[in-house]
Amino acid sequence: MNQDPFDQAYYTGIDRAVRPAPASDPASRDAAAPSSAALAAEPVALGGSVIRAGGSLARGWIVVEGDRIAEIRTTKPTGMTAIATGGVILPGLIDLHGHPEYNVFSAWEPPKTFINRGQWRDSTEYDVLVKKPWSELTSGGTSSSIKTSMTRYAEVRAVTGGVTAIQGASQDYPKKAEALVRNVDLVVFGQQIARSTIDFGRLDPDRTESIRKGIFDTETIKAHYVHLAEGQKTNQTSVDEFLDFAASPLFGPATVVIHGTALTRTHFDQLADVGGKLVWSPQSNLRLYDETTDVKSALDAGLPVALGADWMPSGSPSLLHELKIAERALAQQGADVPPDQLVHMVTAGAAEIAGLGDKLGTLEVGRPADLVVVQKRYSDPYENVVAAYPSWVDLVMIGGNVIFGRPDWVSQVTAVADYEQVAAWGRHMLLDTCFGTPDDSPVDGPPRRLAEMRQRLIGRHPAVGPIFA
Repeated sequence: MNQDPFDQAYYTGIDRAVRPAPASDPASRDAAAPSSAALAAEPVALGGSVIRAGGSLARGWIVVEGDRIAEIRTTKPTGMTAIATGGVILPGLIDLHGHPEYNVFSAWEPPKTFINRGQWRDSTEYDVLVKKPWSELTSGGTSSSIKTSMTRYAEVRAVTGGVTAIQGASQDYPKKAEALVRNVDLVVFGQQIARSTIDFGRLDPDRTESIRKGIFDTETIKAHYVHLAEGQKTNQTSVDEFLDFAASPLFGPATVVIHGTALTRTHFDQLADVGGKLVWSPQSNLRLYDETTDVKSALDAGLPVALGADWMPSGSPSLLHELKIAERALAQQGADVPPDQLVHMVTAGAAEIAGLGDKLGTLEVGRPADLVVVQKRYSDPYENVVAAYPSWVDLVMIGGNVIFGRPDWVSQVTAVADYEQVAAWGRHMLLDTCFGTPDDSPVDGPPRRLAEMRQRLIGRHPAVGPIFA
């Protein structure tokens, strides 16, 4: 087995249990835990068009108290700060396919169309544009790794685009419970309920058996994300990868196939029969293979489908960008998928696939206050979300923490002293990246400010991809 550090980091995935920090350790908090700087001291109400379970409210109010949604109402509350956003308020977006630590790079222009992922991973261009820069940033055997900066920078990219939960974090991201956004295959809500596999063929028998036990014996693993059948539809190697997995002891209700570009209706029926799911990343598929997954057939087979932006080298810069690619690709496939179903793929539907449907994905009383406010430019709130870009994002909360928002709103909700002002797509916004970072030194964690992250990254690799572009 190849022991190259890049291979180990990229190809392994999260195939073993992550030990959470002791409950007595402040690091044991996850992204839902209150941050003294960002959590509102008093209840706050946000008014706008509200997307919630079962439909939307044209004029609604979300009352947030502490880290929870305390009330959803149709009239403006009194006795608390109430902000009429004029926007669309929706659950935080959930990106179920990514490779966050690689999202520091700029987009890669593939030199040709490839037949499968093995072909582009072995290309010279990929080595020059991704593997070697990754080595520069993570030491290459000559200097200290700055993976904490890489991962936190990627989390900032995600959250400023409205994403509050991601899949695909690095196994060796230190103090995983300190993530800025929720990492659905690491420790989330105090538990690890998922595993992820990049290359199924690299799993050794012990790891395979450990995952099998978690899925079928203890039922503690609710989702197993597996990159499968990533290639053109005529590529038998890609199809065989799925068939091999389907014959394995891991194939079952926890299976979440990422990509599946080479699969047909027969394969989707097979996946649906065992309760499996699909995560789709059309932008990356189209750029690398000039084809994407036959999602119409997957939906016709009854498969739950979610979206993922993949990674910056070949995917979309945000999940909101990916929504637009998905809408066009589905139309080209002749699939009648209305805007509310597309939004479902990145909210409630994604939460269900992740095994977190009882906590995330919908705005309901008693649930964590993970929400996003986007500017309203269309009368239909679902159409508005599908049309939105990151520059439309006006506010992001995770567990009641105001992570990113308009200065005038943030100042009404909480103290702004610890926020960093950033120039985001031509306007000033406030960003709180202090969560999970040491109070006195960034040595054991990511830097406290985006400016410091940039300085670290650019100092090692000048061609870092910008966030606000």
